[in-house]
Amino acid sequence: MNTESWQVKATLLLVSSLTIMSMITISASLPDMTIAFSELSNGPALVKLSLSFPALFIAIIAVVAGLVIDRFGRLKLLGIALVFYAIGGSSGYWLDNLYLILAGRALLGICVGITMTIVITLVADYYQGKSRQKFAGLQIAVMSIGGIVFVTLGGFLADFNWRIPFLLYFFSIMVLPATYLYLKEPKESILSQRSDVVIKSPPIIWLVFFNMMLMWIMFFIIPVQIPFYLKTIGVETNALIGIAIASTTLFSAISSFSFSSIKDKLSFQQIFGIGYLLMGFGFASIALGNSYSMVMVGMLLSGLGMGLMIPNANVWIMHLAPPEIRGKEMGRLTTFWFMGQFISPIVLLPFLNTFSHSQLFFLLACVLVVLSIGFFGTHFWSSKSKKNNLVSQRF
Repeated sequence: MNTESWQVKATLLLVSSLTIMSMITISASLPDMTIAFSELSNGPALVKLSLSFPALFIAIIAVVAGLVIDRFGRLKLLGIALVFYAIGGSSGYWLDNLYLILAGRALLGICVGITMTIVITLVADYYQGKSRQKFAGLQIAVMSIGGIVFVTLGGFLADFNWRIPFLLYFFSIMVLPATYLYLKEPKESILSQRSDVVIKSPPIIWLVFFNMMLMWIMFFIIPVQIPFYLKTIGVETNALIGIAIASTTLFSAISSFSFSSIKDKLSFQQIFGIGYLLMGFGFASIALGNSYSMVMVGMLLSGLGMGLMIPNANVWIMHLAPPEIRGKEMGRLTTFWFMGQFISPIVLLPFLNTFSHSQLFFLLACVLVVLSIGFFGTHFWSSKSKKNNLVSQRF
């Protein structure tokens, strides 16, 4: 198997794109969907919940999926997950019961938790060193671009009928044949049956996990609250609001493409420091600018920062996780990733009872700058420790 072939890389990227489309493809359908289920007493709330509902089940299932693929192999679950992805994702087109649609969204989340864990683990299995850095950056960039494509296409189709965007989830069936043709099971992927060997990752891996969750808690405030914030400063055109949110994804893709070159020069800690600093400046621009142009500057900076940090976290986990438990660790990474998205509104929205949108973004900007300083300080401390160790070894 030639892992450098375009067929293998394209298949991995196509499976990766299923993750981003699972959440946002039906965004434009929500207003008309709310009207369709307005007779239900809790209809509007449940419709809004349908957008983020998959994230909860992604977070729940990913760790289990990681353990399973370590034991039985990477690819045995993938085909099944892609089929049920289409079934659960398209539920809104076929079903008239909102609760059953939510059940379909839960099934979609379970399938994404499986496919996401498998594809990240396969990237770690197939690639090493520079090749891994390049592909991890490319993976996040393509996922970001895919997000723009799917949300735009979903908006276009929703103008005809709110149900039609749900059919886009059949894209997983189109990807299915390529997974059988081009992806192969890594020989070393099955967990050793020896019970006398306990294999663990370095403790620092938990710092990366929690940091991944924190990144998404902070970043997910943008799609959740920027539309409302723009309304408060006089931006009434929905198209401009959509452009602002989509631009964050675009700038994220740009910096992800550059990740490998940046990683050649900087440590993991330094990249996190830069990423948080860019996001901090971006949130400060949003908070203090009070204009659409300054919000766009904030979107640019925030997107650039997040686009660096996601592949940075992925590659760091790939570097830290032993091959024997790589699936489990990638499952944990996926869990913390989507748990951050799910709990972001739960954690941050209560602050709006005390602070205005501008004040909240400024408060978060301060937190982001503190996190940046913390990672730069960690890099300085670890570099100093390495130098001291080298000096002591010489003498």
